[in-house]
Amino acid sequence: MGMFKRMKDMKDMIDAAPGMVAHAQQLGAHAQQMAAAQQAAYQAQAVRAAGTQPGGAEAGADFEPIAGVSIEEFVAVSKGVAAFGYDPAKLPEIAASRGIQPAAWQTAHQGWNERIKQNRAVAQRFNQLYRAI
Repeated sequence: MGMFKRMKDMKDMIDAAPGMVAHAQQLGAHAQQMAAAQQAAYQAQAVRAAGTQPGGAEAGADFEPIAGVSIEEFVAVSKGVAAFGYDPAKLPEIAASRGIQPAAWQTAHQGWNERIKQNRAVAQRFNQLYRAI
């Protein structure tokens, strides 16, 4: 008698299998949707934390040029001093070679350094640009 019960249980299980498979597929699809939503939320949070907009454009007043010097120009001048053994006295000369007036460079140099110290997103963007050059 036990053998017939086991056969009936197996038949019931086989009959239920398509429904169980469909349910498992629905759960898998739902899990993928949840993962995609979590990824999108994480990316949005990272964008807000970095102070950038999707596509890498900076957002916020701390990314506005200082004395006409953008963060990209500031990075280029800062990176250019490496060719002179990191001699800070060469920074105005390098800036001038890029068309930046001495007074504008002095203001930008002080301003960008302050922003980098005060705003982590600015510091991260500076580092990102510095490594990219």
